[in-house]
Amino acid sequence: QVQLVESGGGLVQAGGSLRLSCAASGRFFRINAMGWYRQAPGKQRELVAVITSGGITNYADSVKGRFTISRDNAKNTVYLQMNSLKPEDTAVYYCNAHAQTINIISYWGQGTQVTVSS
Repeated sequence: QVQLVESGGGLVQAGGSLRLSCAASGRFFRINAMGWYRQAPGKQRELVAVITSGGITNYADSVKGRFTISRDNAKNTVYLQMNSLKPEDTAVYYCNAHAQTINIISYWGQGTQVTVSS
């Protein structure tokens, strides 16, 4: 019912910036919270940032002050601006959305690779 498509990943040197985008499409009444998670090799998937439909945000401690999450409700799109990137940020970044149809279901995108070189 809902598809999430991420874009914007790539290779960047430490200290550089990237901007990730995730657009939701399909059949749903509305999108509530949207967020970004990441998974590095050998590690569990972790929450990076989330944003509610009202614009309330939460960030992982490791990215506070460097990453900014935002959304365009008219476009059903969430963004992640990543500045001052570190090699430790290297991971596959996944978009997540809570979409309401007849109930609320969590959906995942397929992921986009972010690689930060030193």
